[in-house]
Amino acid sequence: MQATNAKPKCILDFIDGLRILTGVKRWSLPLLGLALILSGCSSGDYVGYKYKPYNCRGVHYEPMDPRDAPGYVEEGVASHYNETKFFIFPGKTAIGEDMWFWTSCGAHKTLPLPCRVKVTNLKNGRSTVVRINDRGPFIGNRILDVTEPVAKKLGFYEAGLTHVRIQVLSVGDGKYKIKKARVVQPPPMPVEPAIPVAQPFNPYDSGANQRGVQ
Repeated sequence: MQATNAKPKCILDFIDGLRILTGVKRWSLPLLGLALILSGCSSGDYVGYKYKPYNCRGVHYEPMDPRDAPGYVEEGVASHYNETKFFIFPGKTAIGEDMWFWTSCGAHKTLPLPCRVKVTNLKNGRSTVVRINDRGPFIGNRILDVTEPVAKKLGFYEAGLTHVRIQVLSVGDGKYKIKKARVVQPPPMPVEPAIPVAQPFNPYDSGANQRGVQ
């Protein structure tokens, strides 16, 4: 059932991606014919999350816990990339999903995978929702890599780089989806034991007389 639902999604992603990249009309018959040929591809829900620590190019990374990621906001430099080989062989993301040249997705170094983020281009105000399913970019101070269709939506394809704000909307797919971050309760304040306070001696106190004080 999952594969059946994935085929129309794959076709729509192909049509939208190619339309954005080339300007071809959505109702183009040749385009639809090619999409039907490619309809055997599937993109079912990813099971679980990927957030184990890893090393890349001599740097150690500690990805965020999926329960803490929803609502996370970050600003920084974004770039775009394309892992497709010769337009006929898809690249692979960090969680094993196919990345075709029409695929809309992105990469982040420490967010849990997969997750959905709202990306806003701070230079022109354009925004879109992107599925993060890959790791990177491992260049300089960049915080986000997006595929070419996303870069065109955000209006920085020609420039190559832009300044963005990202906000995590959810983490995980299907039954694993988390939309709200957990509330971490602060640790209880330590209770210091009461220290007895010495009372000044009063020889006329009845209690003192009973203890044998004359």
